Amino acid sequence: MTADQAVCEELPVTPPDACDKRPGRVTSQALVRYKNTDYSVPVAYAHRDVMVKGYVDDVVITSGADEIARHRRSYDAGDFVFDPLHYLALLEQKVGALDQAAPLQGWSLPIEFATLRRLLEARLSQKNRCADGKREYVQILRLIETFPLALVHGAVRDALRFGAISYDAVKHLALCPIQKRPARLDLARYPHLALTAVAATSASSYMSLLSGAPA
Repeated sequence: MTADQAVCEELPVTPPDACDKRPGRVTSQALVRYKNTDYSVPVAYAHRDVMVKGYVDDVVITSGADEIARHRRSYDAGDFVFDPLHYLALLEQKVGALDQAAPLQGWSLPIEFATLRRLLEARLSQKNRCADGKREYVQILRLIETFPLALVHGAVRDALRFGAISYDAVKHLALCPIQKRPARLDLARYPHLALTAVAATSASSYMSLLSGAPA
């Protein structure tokens, strides 16, 4: 043992990356194949060369020095493993495919998200802008790319409670805990502000202009 230790080299500074490394290329559907299973990457990396690292439990996909995707490894041949977040940027441009998009099938979100989407589409459908309602809903989902799901869920729940049904409101409510400031959406916090009440127009209201009396 003493002789062996005398000729042994020092341990490497970083531990070896115990994985199977294989080059790959992203398809137009933002998929990379590894051992007969397709794994998704963000759509921005379509048609690019990447490196796929196969670990026992995970599959990691890198582009240069950047990790762009990490999935639970599937050992089923011909399987598809999606991350819904990888496709939201595309769906924001093609909202008509929101309900049929395969990567979003089976994505389990808290029920408040479905409620918010219904209210968004109902509000904008009155202006014949139902597609804008879907687009704004996808923008809210894209907040999960930046913030933890639990934080966005809390913001959606608060937005429903305040009746602030919009992307801007949800984003504001998600930022408030991080920036340690109160939300500014509830007018009850500002009792000194006069509430605006708009009544239906009445022709008799204009008669005061002819008489010179104050309206």
